[in-house]
Amino acid sequence: MQNKIKIVTIGGGSSYTPELIEGLIVRQAQLPIAELWLVDIDAGAEKMEIVGNMAKRMIAAAKLDWQVHLTLDRREALKDADYVTTQFRVGLLDARLKDEVIPLANGLLGQETNGPGGIFKAFRTIPVILDIIKDMRELCPNAWLVDFTNPAGMVTEAAIKQGKWEKTVGLCNVPFGHINQACEVLAKEEKDLFFKFAGLNHFHWHRVWDQQGNERTAELIEKIYAPEHRAKTDEGLKNIHQIPFHYEQVKHLGVLPCGYHRYYYLQEPMLAHAVEEFERYETRAEVVKKTEARLFELYKDVNLNYKPEELSQRGGAHYSDAACDLIASIHNNSGKLMVVSTRNNGAIADLPFDCIVEVTASITAHGPEPLRWGALPSAARGMIQLMKAMEETVIEAAVTGDYGAALHAFTINPLIPAGDTAIKVLDELLYAHKAWLPKFADKIAEIERNKPEVVQFVDRLLADRKTHA
Repeated sequence: MQNKIKIVTIGGGSSYTPELIEGLIVRQAQLPIAELWLVDIDAGAEKMEIVGNMAKRMIAAAKLDWQVHLTLDRREALKDADYVTTQFRVGLLDARLKDEVIPLANGLLGQETNGPGGIFKAFRTIPVILDIIKDMRELCPNAWLVDFTNPAGMVTEAAIKQGKWEKTVGLCNVPFGHINQACEVLAKEEKDLFFKFAGLNHFHWHRVWDQQGNERTAELIEKIYAPEHRAKTDEGLKNIHQIPFHYEQVKHLGVLPCGYHRYYYLQEPMLAHAVEEFERYETRAEVVKKTEARLFELYKDVNLNYKPEELSQRGGAHYSDAACDLIASIHNNSGKLMVVSTRNNGAIADLPFDCIVEVTASITAHGPEPLRWGALPSAARGMIQLMKAMEETVIEAAVTGDYGAALHAFTINPLIPAGDTAIKVLDELLYAHKAWLPKFADKIAEIERNKPEVVQFVDRLLADRKTHA
């Protein structure tokens, strides 16, 4: 009989937790679970209590004897854990709102993982993941860290290269949408197709083959992007406006893009749409806040013991399911192919051997074994090398609190024009997030002393958004 396992979820009060529980229940035959621990902070205690009680109802309905523990004490939860999953948001949704509205008020893209907002989410998250690893080193030194806290690629790279926690794997839900889209367009089941992804988190490309060994990538490009028979299906990304890609550009590339590439290939119309949402007080953070409020009202229902359909509207469907799949694959040494953030190890020839990439990998008991992609087309190579340099610079700034590194990360990022606006937005975001950026405390104090216009701008902007909430 297999040894019983203990799974800990940090950010247990997340609205995604019911999907995690459902995924574990579905895999009960593969995972001999003894304990599930949901961990959160004081500010998330009420949500964790609501969602934790729902988790208990789901497990009881499945007639399982798993012990479910809710706690605000991370160290208590981590003791002897086998798998630690992370789904937290430093600063909660209020922080996401700042990441979106401050850049947009300055004419720059406001988005959770791209542009200035993505950089600042990394600044807030990376120090926390490194603190978690310190606790894990002491309390559960053999545990796997399964991260689907965004920006997943940078968080995973920081965990492995800065935290020295080799047993870290990052996950994303985006590949699920692309796989489903290809299956629908080709009228095939997933088992009848072979997918190979390569790139960075929210910045990957993919190719597709059928069971007879025929590559179907070019056919998919025609059927998805050619104007005369553009696919009715999209990538299933609730949080990205579906502006059509330029057919000629994708055809020239010869591989299928990620939905998030719209922010780079279609920067002007994507920014224009985001500004329209901003002006209507409908940024993604503002929409998600309302969606979450409805979800938690549902979760309070003492008769609800299954994942509600409304959760699919939240925008991150499949994250938790992917985590369950990964845990089961590691635990059973299954060799299943999954798209994960892991060490490159030569999979993408154009990037450093030891950097973190998002690739198709075989999942084993010793972790992911990435499939070799080789070299990317020139048009993709230049972009991915720039983005990887940006990610590395973001991590450096997050770990050190170096303002120069932060400004350099802004300068490298293709969505941020270098100059006075970049400095203005950087300073505004530093001030807005001062409670979560202790590494930058000295610089933030200097901004508060010497740049009253920054303080006034941010305070007025956030007060206005609060009034219209």
